Amino acid sequence: MATETVSPACTGSSLLQPISEIINLPLDQVNFVVCQLFALLTAFWFRLYLHPSKTSPFVRHVVATLLGFYFALFCFGWYALHFLVQSGLTYGIMILTGVEHMHKYCLVVALGYLSFCQITRVYVFDYGMYSADFTGPMMVITQKITSLAFEIHDGMCRKEEQLTPNQKLLAIRRMPSLLEYFSYNCNFMGILAGPTSSYNDYIAFIEGTPCRHNKDHQTNGKTNGRHKQTDPSPNIEVVRKLATCFFSLMVFLSVCKVFPVERNIDDDFIANTPFYAQVVYLYLSMLTTRPKYYFVWTLADAINNAAGFGFNGYNGDGSPRWDLISNLRIMDIEFATSFKMFLDNWNIQTAHWLKRVCYERCPYNPTAATFILSAMWHGAYPGYYLTFLTGIVVTLAARAMRHNVRPYFLGSPSHKLLYDGITWAGTQIAICYTVVPFVLLSVGPSMKFYRSWYFSVHIGCVLLAVALPVKPRHLRLKEAPVLSHQDSTDGHCNQKTKAT
Repeated sequence: MATETVSPACTGSSLLQPISEIINLPLDQVNFVVCQLFALLTAFWFRLYLHPSKTSPFVRHVVATLLGFYFALFCFGWYALHFLVQSGLTYGIMILTGVEHMHKYCLVVALGYLSFCQITRVYVFDYGMYSADFTGPMMVITQKITSLAFEIHDGMCRKEEQLTPNQKLLAIRRMPSLLEYFSYNCNFMGILAGPTSSYNDYIAFIEGTPCRHNKDHQTNGKTNGRHKQTDPSPNIEVVRKLATCFFSLMVFLSVCKVFPVERNIDDDFIANTPFYAQVVYLYLSMLTTRPKYYFVWTLADAINNAAGFGFNGYNGDGSPRWDLISNLRIMDIEFATSFKMFLDNWNIQTAHWLKRVCYERCPYNPTAATFILSAMWHGAYPGYYLTFLTGIVVTLAARAMRHNVRPYFLGSPSHKLLYDGITWAGTQIAICYTVVPFVLLSVGPSMKFYRSWYFSVHIGCVLLAVALPVKPRHLRLKEAPVLSHQDSTDGHCNQKTKAT
């Protein structure tokens, strides 16, 4: 019956339960989608009637924060109090501990509080609940808290010559007020699904000042400055992203059940299906899991754009770019020809966060440390750790292959095309193989899948990483010093330039 799909763990509003029963979807998911659609309409109103030229930053902060809390309460009920507790604790740490060590304390407390909530949700309340839950927004808030803490540390503690070009752009020179802090963490545009943005970009949006990506540009012939520039309309971009959302949702609803991931570990399927058919089915089953992420992240991006947030300057042809806080590039994901290219275009803002707080600052084994931090941030399911531990060896092998093999195929277009075709197939198989535990969640089913493949990808990647030489990181950085400067335009850059 339809009522059986309603999650008993939903602590949010029951106002939409009749709709949940009619469309046979869990109430928490219905609440989430309805709130996001309402946030989209509110975003248009926010941009038109609370534009920086018509009201003060204080009013914009207050409205954005109160609406964010309301949406959180509607979706999660009293669990939304965790957002206030996590933000309040870390703000107190920022004020009381000083800028020298606050970034470390904030990372430990924010990540620890998130992990505590994830563990209790998974092992105490509802193991395997793969639905909208209160720890999802907490994951984004954790990114914002820790990013802000590191950026304050960079701006108020470290010397200018100690910072990378990107860190100089992101550095914060004064402590945010409590209102600014809660507005950044809990505004209605990003409270439910993000994406993460830099604090400086968010404050520039609220105050109506030029963003860091556009300070040196002329906009439609007018001088930049507060309220003096002509704001480009995001309407066309919002419509395009909503069309992408609709298409992604239709694909997910119509195809996902046709290729269930669990069939990859079915005994009859493993015993009676040729290996090449298992490979094809693995690709199709994992392919159909991606549209739900395309839907959620593209809708979140459209909400921010509708409010006027996300403008990233102009293209060479004069058209506006609205990709400052975009979280994915679908075509680059589906046609990725390397593990790096896939990661560069998937969950982009999270990749920025991992790079800024971990990879650039970790003195030893930054690749492994970054994958481990990513696993801890994602949650308490063992499958997450299996995925990211596998990702370490796949990344090392992909790096070794690219550095040693790719140069031999750049001599002619036909050789390059052949190389791209082979690496596309290899990348898709490696990605699917790596993320199966992420979907299955548990150790037993995940290990059953890997055993059915005889751990072949693991073994092959370890052999490649050991056999093929790769220059040390510091030598690669010396050969390409311009990469870190290129990364400063985060809205349209590679998120893990130094990771490969």
